[in-house]
Formats: sequence, structure tokens, C-alpha cells
Amino acid sequence: MKLIIAIIKPFKLDEVREALSRVGVQGLTVTEVKGFGRQKGHTELYRGAEYVVDFLPKIKLEVALANELVDIAVEAIEQAARTDKIGDGKIFVCPLEHVVRIRTGETGEHAL
Repeated sequence: MKLIIAIIKPFKLDEVREALSRVGVQGLTVTEVKGFGRQKGHTELYRGAEYVVDFLPKIKLEVALANELVDIAVEAIEQAARTDKIGDGKIFVCPLEHVVRIRTGETGEHAL
């Protein structure tokens, strides 16, 4: 089992969710986060004053999957989230050692 963590642009959320649904992903967790990478934020003008926005709004997706779905899901996220502009985000794939479904007590891939 693996945990996929993806940081994407907020306006790409619906496209990514639909792409994951098409490849058989049944659930995901979404969190609104702020951060920066190589783009290092940007400068904005408000009432004539210029100020720096260091942390940009992003969406963090977390998806727990069986190993055989990981490559398909990563490709779906990558294609749906891509704008070919700086700040498109990152995808991290981490090993997932143990999962328990609280309601039934199922463990491992059966709990996914």
C-alpha cells in the first residue's frame, strides 16, 4: 500500500478529482494549505501599496491506494493538474505500513 500526497493549484481540484474517479480511486482527503516552492511567492498591489505574498494558496490531496493503482493514479493527477506554468505542484508517494477501518476493524488493503 502507498500514500500519495499531491500539492496542486486550487482551481485544478475538480479536474484532478474527476481524473482519479475515472481510474478507480474511491476516496481522497483534501486540505487547503499555503506554501511556496521555487516561485517564492509574488508581489501584489493593494490601495497603492506594494506588498509581498510569501505563501500561496494550494490544495493538498492525500490518497491511500493498493500498490497496483499507484502508477495509474499518479499519472492521472499529473495530467489533470498540469498547466505547464510554474507552481503546478508536486506529487509524493510514500509507503503505507498499516491501515485500519475504524467502523469494522478491517486492516490492510481491505480497509482501503
